[in-house]
Amino acid sequence: MTSPAGDQMRASAKKKQRKEMLAALPWLTPTLLLIVGVVLAPAALLIYYSFIKFNRYGIAQGFTGLDNYIGPAGALTFPTVPIGRIMINTVVWVVVVVVCTVLLSLALAQFLNKQFRFRKLVRLFVILPWASSVVMTTTVFNYGLQTDVGLFNRLLVDTGILETARGFTKDPTSAFWVAVFVAIYVSLPFTTYTVLAGLQSVPGEVIEASHVDGATAVQRYWHIVLPILRPAIAVAALINIINVFNSLPILKILNETPGYNVGHITTTLIFEYKLQLGPGVASALSVINFLFCLVIIVIYLGVVRPTKDVD
Repeated sequence: MTSPAGDQMRASAKKKQRKEMLAALPWLTPTLLLIVGVVLAPAALLIYYSFIKFNRYGIAQGFTGLDNYIGPAGALTFPTVPIGRIMINTVVWVVVVVVCTVLLSLALAQFLNKQFRFRKLVRLFVILPWASSVVMTTTVFNYGLQTDVGLFNRLLVDTGILETARGFTKDPTSAFWVAVFVAIYVSLPFTTYTVLAGLQSVPGEVIEASHVDGATAVQRYWHIVLPILRPAIAVAALINIINVFNSLPILKILNETPGYNVGHITTTLIFEYKLQLGPGVASALSVINFLFCLVIIVIYLGVVRPTKDVD
């Protein structure tokens, strides 16, 4: 049984909490309006359009049910579209790019955290791919891999790695893996600097104490440094997952094969659908793509558990 005094105290606490929320509301309103206008409203409109049929001129023709998803010309069932391979490409694209980026960034950040001559200059060079435009960087790789005038192709031939120049961007499969390499290249600076910032919070005295106690370098890194870096790694990986899903310029520029081919991921396929089938089918695939991205993020958060306390 609860006492009247206890009930009165709880009611007073709830009343005080409501007053504090109302007092904070004017300050939160601009942010809430921005979220509604920029995120929720477009998302609701996208879902609505995914159930609307459009003609070739983009004029709405009425409700079409699930036809935009699984109809004769639906996002998942349109003939000649290798949708299964494209779904696999999307998972491979996200997992390979994010995992390779994080692993390489851990090694690079550990190196940049050491004292050596010209460290500031090296750090500046590392950040250049991030400071440059993604379109510009991808275009440089695209021209460099051209069969006749590409400098990268010429280097591979001159060093004996290739017998003859190869059109990497002309074949959808090789273009996809080149895009994976470029995505890792442009993602490294942000992830490296995020991990490097996390390394600054590792207490030096703890590392020294563990060294005195006989812990090896691997043991110190695995049991002390990595647990402290977990929040930084989690943030960097999560942002990379979202960015990689939206890396349209890289795949769009490097995949020079027109039409529906095995070099696509769901993001690039959305724009192919928009041009060929209209906004209805493109909206349907956008909804699927969003859910796809959400599932990967939920799985990642469930496995990594970035908010778990460090022992």
